[in-house]
Amino acid sequence: MIITMTEVANNPNTFTRVIQLNNGEKVIFRPLLSTDPNNLAFFLKGLSKETRKLSTFDGYDFNTAKELCNAINMYDKLRFVIENESNVIVGLIELSFGFPESDLKRYSQAGHIINPETTLRFGPTLADNYQNIGLGSKVFSYIVEIVKQFGKQNIILWGGVLEDNKRAIHYYEKQGFRIVGTFTNNHIKHLDMMLNINDYLHN
Repeated sequence: MIITMTEVANNPNTFTRVIQLNNGEKVIFRPLLSTDPNNLAFFLKGLSKETRKLSTFDGYDFNTAKELCNAINMYDKLRFVIENESNVIVGLIELSFGFPESDLKRYSQAGHIINPETTLRFGPTLADNYQNIGLGSKVFSYIVEIVKQFGKQNIILWGGVLEDNKRAIHYYEKQGFRIVGTFTNNHIKHLDMMLNINDYLHN
């Protein structure tokens, strides 16, 4: 049965998971809620300059957080947060069911036709002190679970990944993503990466 964004918005508990980290800490993976602006703003404001360089948010303040919460089930974006034991948001996962023409054209030129019926975009951001502790890999299994429930088969990176961001590239390749092209944005080289979820399941 294929789910919809409305089902996620109306039944957030159904899509909530508890994740135990390697250090024993437990975090909650759940849909973004309309009541999250203050908590989300605290997360955005706390991101370092380096982490902000790798994200795609329009801003890092309360107004941005409020816009994201107000957009729940209104457009083509689905967002999940990761919350620690102190109810502090430490991660934001974005899934997009829409594709800019520039993305479709770029992938096509690289020999990969994007089918919006079977593909979505994926953009993760973790708080600085929750990076490099295995959280990204543990969360990704739930992302794949959700992708499957939406009837999707392929995931591409939202905005690509910087070519010199070796740590992120290693993470994506570990999940089964493969490099399918390159592009330049603001004179900086990026990589396009794609995952067929069967490659993750057999990874």
